[in-house]
Amino acid sequence: MAYFLQQIANAVPVAALYAALAFGYAIAFAVTRRADLTYGALFAFAGQMFVLFADFGWTRLWLVLPAALGVGAAAALTFGLGAGLVAGRYVMRPLAFSSANAVVVASLGSLLVLMETARLAADTRSLWLPPFLNQVIVFWPSPDFPVALTAVQLINTTLMAALVAGGHWLLTHSYAGRYWRAVSEDRDAAALCGIDPATVYIVAYGAASLIAAFCGILAASYYGNMDFGTGLTFGVKVLFIAAIGGQTAPLYAALGAAGVGLLETLWSAYGPILWRDFAIFGFLVIVLVVTRREKVIP
Repeated sequence: MAYFLQQIANAVPVAALYAALAFGYAIAFAVTRRADLTYGALFAFAGQMFVLFADFGWTRLWLVLPAALGVGAAAALTFGLGAGLVAGRYVMRPLAFSSANAVVVASLGSLLVLMETARLAADTRSLWLPPFLNQVIVFWPSPDFPVALTAVQLINTTLMAALVAGGHWLLTHSYAGRYWRAVSEDRDAAALCGIDPATVYIVAYGAASLIAAFCGILAASYYGNMDFGTGLTFGVKVLFIAAIGGQTAPLYAALGAAGVGLLETLWSAYGPILWRDFAIFGFLVIVLVVTRREKVIP
């Protein structure tokens, strides 16, 4: 029983990460209805910038660890948001409203550019952060198998849950959220009402990029490193996961992603780890096929 409870506790940070990533992806997808691999690349790129600049602040500027992490976080947010806005404005927006296949190809190109930029910036090194906030917080002090999480896991979970809750409130209660809903539901009708769909798309893409960068920072702070292959895997998973929860409904996408994070953790605990990704992707494909509905995409 204690082992099962520990796995549930382990699933909470993973579910929160998947939920926040899916929430951000759905914000951008809702206004374009085009699959975009750039989102996962931005997540990995921001995580790598966080580690790179934190290392720069620690080794070159001789900063204390909190200040070095602050430098890394500021750089990751700046570069992540900047890369997302540039990709959204000059690459994705001209293609998003015309050709679906072109968007997939362009997003793959953006992914390669971000991947090589991060690799060259790090001089092809694999940098690691020192452990921090790793104090163990025990929830069930069983003498045989205590159920516990670390402080960084709890902090990350709280921040990601707050991000999803705050983002949902803004989408449902603000003027910006009203414009976003109008464009996501009917772009042409929104334009007739005086809303510029292109501007809404750029703002939505920027918000999604900011969420991806924020999640990249939190993920790198927990894992200590961010490999670009891992970021790409996360991006593809989020693309499938958001489809399960509803790619045009960020809250439902987040809930669906949290559920998949729970299943993935339980599979890792009780099933063969080698087959985990195969099983998860297979499950997502089956669910997508079963729930698929024919709909004309504008």
